[in-house]
Amino acid sequence: MRPDTPAENVDHTTEAARLERTAGLYPEDAEALLLQAAAHLELAGDRPAATALYDRLLSSSVALDSPYLVRALKASNLWEYGHEAEARAIIDGVRAASPRDPAPWVIVAEALESHDELEQAQETFSEGARLLLTDVPEPPYSAHPLMFGRHRVRRMLGLAHDEWDILADTLHSMPISLDELHDPKRVWSLGSENPAELEAEISRLRAELGAYREALSRPFPVAVLHWTADELAELVAAYPDLAEEYPSHEEHLATIEASLRELSASGTPNLGIVTGTVPSYEAFAASELASPGDATLLPQYATTLAARGRAVAWPPQRGVACWCGAGRGYGECHGMRA
Repeated sequence: MRPDTPAENVDHTTEAARLERTAGLYPEDAEALLLQAAAHLELAGDRPAATALYDRLLSSSVALDSPYLVRALKASNLWEYGHEAEARAIIDGVRAASPRDPAPWVIVAEALESHDELEQAQETFSEGARLLLTDVPEPPYSAHPLMFGRHRVRRMLGLAHDEWDILADTLHSMPISLDELHDPKRVWSLGSENPAELEAEISRLRAELGAYREALSRPFPVAVLHWTADELAELVAAYPDLAEEYPSHEEHLATIEASLRELSASGTPNLGIVTGTVPSYEAFAASELASPGDATLLPQYATTLAARGRAVAWPPQRGVACWCGAGRGYGECHGMRA
């Protein structure tokens, strides 16, 4: 989640510099940290410096986890300080690439919306929904902004509700309906001198703020720790006490899937998987002044990785490779039910 603290309460330039230094110390987390730094620079009004960070990520020799998200954020930022043609070209490229993550679709659609390109914004939201949500039993939490944004733009265009608009209404949990929140006439009420209209608008804004705070309160998933076969073999060889925790790699993978399904069945939302490495784990243990052989460190390590933006959402989107790294689709691998 990008920071939204008002500039008068935070020195965004200083915070961006701190995040850049941290990225140098933790290169495996550089992508997430530099994206946060770029967001702070945007809030500070230094949009060229933010673009420089996006370019730094895109030109890196290290493969990015979310390259289309970086491109989308760069396009949105460029448009805000006069580089419309370049921003449009990047947006077209993101849409043509059809990313399997909702976030790039939301960013580029909102950029179009904010510049009154409502038809294009509606088409972009709809493209993302068709790609990611067709034949999906229930949209994942990460796709909710895609559904809500699509509903908002279609409401502004005066389009009739379709099945996805109805679904967005059911996903929305705030007291005020999406139809009311996204009513174009709300803009008029902001200039009204009628106390009743102003009071109603304040109630709507409070509901929107409540939804936004709910999203901010979930900055990273409840994550389960995953080790590749090679990393797990190295870990257990170096720290035999952990063999009890990890009898075999196959059992480790089965335990991950079973744990996540149990959490999901219990109603725990926003689940994810983080993949550990032995050097990273040893560094974490050293920072905690503890032995890597202490099994109680493992959930703490998982939480730390998730907080650094290393979590991959579970379950994977339709058609995405399984989280275990076997190369098969999730539905053909750990997503298969007995």
